Amino acid sequence: MKLFPTGHATHPQWRMAAALVLAQLRAQMALPDYASAPSLGLLYITDHYANEAQGLLDYLSAELPEVTDWSGTVGVGVSANNAEYFDEPALSVMLLDVSADQYRVFSGVAPLPTHANHPGSGFVAHTALVHADGRTPELTELLTEMAARTDTGYLFGGLSASRTSSVQFAVGGDGNIAGQGGATGVFDGGLSGVAFGAGVSLVSRVTQGCQPVGALRTITEAHENVVLQLDGESALDVLLDTLEVSLDGDPQPALRKVRATLAGLVNAGEQPQGQRRTGHFGTDTRVRHIVGLDGSRRGVALADQVEAGMHLAFCQRNVAAARADLMRICAEIREELSPEELEPASLMSSSNTGGDSAMASGASAARAAPQAERRICGAIYVSCSGRGGPHFGGPSAELQIVRHALGDVPLAGFFAGGEIAHHHLYGYTGVLTVFVDNEPLHS
Repeated sequence: MKLFPTGHATHPQWRMAAALVLAQLRAQMALPDYASAPSLGLLYITDHYANEAQGLLDYLSAELPEVTDWSGTVGVGVSANNAEYFDEPALSVMLLDVSADQYRVFSGVAPLPTHANHPGSGFVAHTALVHADGRTPELTELLTEMAARTDTGYLFGGLSASRTSSVQFAVGGDGNIAGQGGATGVFDGGLSGVAFGAGVSLVSRVTQGCQPVGALRTITEAHENVVLQLDGESALDVLLDTLEVSLDGDPQPALRKVRATLAGLVNAGEQPQGQRRTGHFGTDTRVRHIVGLDGSRRGVALADQVEAGMHLAFCQRNVAAARADLMRICAEIREELSPEELEPASLMSSSNTGGDSAMASGASAARAAPQAERRICGAIYVSCSGRGGPHFGGPSAELQIVRHALGDVPLAGFFAGGEIAHHHLYGYTGVLTVFVDNEPLHS
């Protein structure tokens, strides 16, 4: 596997921006270390181009005929290497050097099949990059079902984020399923993405952007999306005590603190890991907004369904914690690829690493030989639309942290309306996934 060519640009006219991107891609494809004829492309655009999505995809497809498959979506921002484009017309493209028999583009007209039961009976999905429309009904159930169609159960990606059309790109060189007719490659709604086979090695990590401000508690009574009791106490009283505020008298100061507070949820039956060990959330925690206070029942309403047995910790966005956690996951990825002590490669997931990380390593996972240093060929970074440079202290600050920690690796991504990792939907997080050459580096 060679380095993935990337290109990114901003321009009021999408055709001019696309031409700049093509020039970058072609220059890299001519270099010996980069893939010269990749067939899979990722295309991320800001919502300024959303209404021109079809024309943009057609233009790139015509100019890059060797790229037979495309996937991508729209965000309020896009990222590339160490650059972020927020609230401006821009696109970011990466061409993946992945064998055609090791990936499948899927969409509503070409869904990902349930994986084959026997070796050699067809493509078997190992992991999947997923782009989704947040308005899709029963989205969390669909993600769980999608994860079940992969061998590892590991998904990564995010929700489209747009003030205009929430478009997704999905073009498969092998066509659509029979009876579904033609497709333009631009979709609105549902799920799409790319499934990868076991021969594609990748390492993925989730970084949280919030820090607990109270103890981790157990939900002992709930109704739909309203938490009624935490450890037997009324949820509203626990929230007010945690924030050290009162609704008596002028409630505005208290309400301002409540508005700045979120809730971290852990599913019933899952053992919470991150907070008890490090004081930070692990990947078992999903952050949700507080959407209301129920004075009559002394409850707290969240932007998610809750049930008794779940764990909850109130939390707040924290820039210092977000920076530290982003650096942590980058360091973990580097260590994974350049271990100080050579150890056998293994397939890791949240179930056996305390919920803090996930690795979906294909062919290399089956090897029993010691693991040597391996090269990152490309990276995909999906970050929350509420993060980015402004949250981290300056323009492109978040991506500069990634580049400083990982090195100058090809990268593309977007700023999403929600982030996908494992089979969960997150908020205020970043999902960083790197593609790794199966062949170790030689000094």
